[in-house]
Amino acid sequence: MNYNLALSDETLLGIEKPERYIGNEVNSVTKDKDAVDIRFAFCFPDVYEIGMSHLGIQILYGLFNSYEDVWCERVYSPWMDMDRLMRKDHIPLFALESQDPVKEFDFLGFTLQYEMCYTNILQVLDLSGIPFMSGERTWDDPVVIGGGPCTYNPEPIADFFDLFYIGEGETRYRQLFDMYKEARKEGISRQEFLHRCAKVPGMYVPSLYKVEYNEDWTVSSIEPVVDDIPKVIEKEMCTDLSSAFYPTKPVVPYIKVTQDRVVLEIMRGCIRGCRFCQAGQLYKPLREKDVEHLKELAIEALNNTGYEEISLSSLSSSDYSKLPELLDFLIESCKDKKVNISLPSLRIDAFSLDVMSKVQDVKKSSLTFAPEAGTQRMRDVINKGLTEEDILKGSHDAFLGGWNKVKLYFMLGLPTETDEDIYGIGDIANKVAKEYFETVPKENRNGRSIDIVASTSFFVPKPFTPFQWAPMNTKEEFLEKANKTRKGIMSQLNQKHIKYNWHEADASMMEGIFARGDRRLAPVILKAYEKGCIYDAWSEYFKFDVWMETFKECGVDPFFYTTRERSDDEIFPWDILNCGVTKKFLLREWHNALEGKPSTNCRKGCLGCGAAAYGVGVCLESKNND
Repeated sequence: MNYNLALSDETLLGIEKPERYIGNEVNSVTKDKDAVDIRFAFCFPDVYEIGMSHLGIQILYGLFNSYEDVWCERVYSPWMDMDRLMRKDHIPLFALESQDPVKEFDFLGFTLQYEMCYTNILQVLDLSGIPFMSGERTWDDPVVIGGGPCTYNPEPIADFFDLFYIGEGETRYRQLFDMYKEARKEGISRQEFLHRCAKVPGMYVPSLYKVEYNEDWTVSSIEPVVDDIPKVIEKEMCTDLSSAFYPTKPVVPYIKVTQDRVVLEIMRGCIRGCRFCQAGQLYKPLREKDVEHLKELAIEALNNTGYEEISLSSLSSSDYSKLPELLDFLIESCKDKKVNISLPSLRIDAFSLDVMSKVQDVKKSSLTFAPEAGTQRMRDVINKGLTEEDILKGSHDAFLGGWNKVKLYFMLGLPTETDEDIYGIGDIANKVAKEYFETVPKENRNGRSIDIVASTSFFVPKPFTPFQWAPMNTKEEFLEKANKTRKGIMSQLNQKHIKYNWHEADASMMEGIFARGDRRLAPVILKAYEKGCIYDAWSEYFKFDVWMETFKECGVDPFFYTTRERSDDEIFPWDILNCGVTKKFLLREWHNALEGKPSTNCRKGCLGCGAAAYGVGVCLESKNND
């Protein structure tokens, strides 16, 4: 096929990283556009390097392109230099593979991974010439669909989307594509097509649901406006991951991206019930992939990409029951090829350290612990399932194994937090340093010493977690707590070995507003975008003052969404959706948190969260053990 670039050589030479826009990378898919029935533009609303690192798009890109009648292409947010050029020269946004304008596609799909990308959705619609509001679109526009974790409360951006796919993408898209083909053949209206979509499990068409509010601004009801669609939308879930599609020919970029390696997903879900963690609830129950299948996928993907690193992806890799067998296989298979194996999200114990000493090449990178809180009391509140003893024992074993760099991650602003919990962060960092000096004799240090980086992020309550009822700190409270943490670290004996970083409070506040927001935020988002807000996830472009001014102009109180504690029986904007975990269970866990009571993990005992209704994964294991 002819490959004509949408941008002239002159334009490409005038921008930073032209490789972001030219497509044609290794393993990218081109088809004859006249030979397919459906064209799908898949967008990650952030810069190319971030979007190219996202596993979800790679999976669906491969799946859609495995259908003969569908051609799926990729779109990313143009970076600021390119954005300016496209507006100045009236260049429409295009998809990478064909370089055709996005407006010509049948579907424009967004993966919604992070609330701070919401204005970038509007950038993509704007540059594509697609109306912002779903109600203003015709069949001349693509059907705009959203998926990913942020769709578990899509209300702040509901007006901009025709439909949302709730849950895992492997299960319903084929049905949706067939319905689309039928609708176009029959010549029915776009609105009637969306009405049909709303009857498909997992599909949420916001225009077909009406939200009413109480005088105090809380939600009083969310109801369908027609009788034949569900009152509550159930999430879609892939029940057999081993037989589901998985890409062994991922697209390999020309430039360095955030995750430059083969990613092998070993399981979905998590048995740990950390009360702040949204992913742990959304992807329940834990489902493992068959180890023999994983071995085949790994070898195929390495052969098809030429990558020199493979990363085992999951929420908690240590909990994969066949991890020793898989690692032995990979170590054996990869040693001749000089392929490095990376293991993010390991719980640091003797087994993990043994594994890491086998898989890390000569240079030992830093070890990461996520205690999340500075005291045991607070770790029990959040149900972290990690004791100080675990941290110090893990550090001790690591120092014996030759590591001398440790990263510690904490959160500030957690429910029930006290000054003692905050100062405990410095205390635990100091104890890790002390452990190093007690473990490694001076003569074995080879002129090196211990380096500890303690980082704090600010706690943002998320939907479908036990903390969805919790009040969030203000920006000022967050900064005061970061200051106390810094002072606590500086007062420690080993402070010169401890570096402290903290996240930005402004961005955390905005994330908190969008995370638990409702439909009244759409006009604010649109107005902020029109005033130049874009790339809010990037601190150099984030305009906090403009956002605050826009809330004021729109008559919306941002603190209504953040600092307020919710009553037990409040109706939430996301109650229209069911993620498989019951609200009753989450409320019980919220009260356990307030009482400082930890809960067990799924392998030690079922907590009755509701996910057993799917009859798969870890829920089946515990039944078989009864």
